[in-house]
Amino acid sequence: MPPPPAVGVVTVAPTALALTTELPGRLEALRTAQVRARVTGIVQKRLFNEGALVKAGQSLFQIDDAPYRASLDSSQAAQAKADAALQVAQAALERNRPLAEAKAISQQDWLAIQAANQQAVADVAATKAAAAQSLLSLGYAAVRAPISGRIGRANVTEGALVSQAEATLMATVQQVDKLYVNITQPAADALRLKRAAQAQPAADGEATAVRLVLDDGTVYPEPGRLLFTDLSVDPTTGQVTLRAEVPNPRGDLLPGLFVRVRMATSQVDNAMLVPQQAVTRGTAGDTVLVLGADRVPAQRSVQLAGARGHNWIVVSGLQAGEQVVVDGFQKIRPKSPVSPVPWSGGAAAKAGGPGATAPVAAASAAATAASR
Repeated sequence: MPPPPAVGVVTVAPTALALTTELPGRLEALRTAQVRARVTGIVQKRLFNEGALVKAGQSLFQIDDAPYRASLDSSQAAQAKADAALQVAQAALERNRPLAEAKAISQQDWLAIQAANQQAVADVAATKAAAAQSLLSLGYAAVRAPISGRIGRANVTEGALVSQAEATLMATVQQVDKLYVNITQPAADALRLKRAAQAQPAADGEATAVRLVLDDGTVYPEPGRLLFTDLSVDPTTGQVTLRAEVPNPRGDLLPGLFVRVRMATSQVDNAMLVPQQAVTRGTAGDTVLVLGADRVPAQRSVQLAGARGHNWIVVSGLQAGEQVVVDGFQKIRPKSPVSPVPWSGGAAAKAGGPGATAPVAAASAAATAASR
């Protein structure tokens, strides 16, 4: 009889794993401010570099302010004139007060003097408001950043006419030291995620921690945190919106970028990791080949709960210490024993190929030599 064929096997052992799910998401700036013209005029200068970081209050554009300076001077002159008229009216009021008390002037003249004083007071208030408005318009000619963040390209250049009536968009500033991740998810899955988060201990942040997987498959090193779930379900899609916050200290992430969001959903204490090539997936279910006490492989149904690297996470169907066939399927015969060899994942043979892994081939040669 030929020796039993050597096959690569792994011995499964239970381990505690956090099950995760990956959902599509899109990045959004923490705050976005549109810089718009608040006065009408010609742009004289652009005072920033496109794509640079700016601080709140920093000057971005300078609009021609000569008309507004002239308006301010005119308003201040009108205010000075109103102040002088008020002084004259107050002097007339004080001079005629004793005469009115002594009935030396008519009641009509006294009322006219009081009205003139009140009108002078109102004129002073009106001219002060006009001067304040002129001062505001002069200040608006220096366009400043409303928030701190990264500024995009300039939408206007020097010499362009901007208008307060049209609220001309001049630039956009986005706060990107932190970013939001907007995630859409079916309502039922969101409910399970919420229950899993509530089941976790308060000190364990895994339930609300999120990781970003970029387009090239790399995992973003900075962890994020889940913020909230939308209070309503979209009636057309049956989905809710989740939002997470992710730090972006180096500016590697950009608003609008599409990412995959990895979130922990639950904790499994007795999960087992099995190489993906050991599992046969089909419409009837997932199966593996398990060696019995007589070293005869037998098919076993298993339940999977996602992947971890190049392994499947098995949550039921296997017992601790059992050996699962990973390599050498082409040499297995029905109801025939095999020779198990610990599998190394570095040089796996292709299914149906002519050879096995290096350890399996060496074990097969050793078994043949022993039989001779």
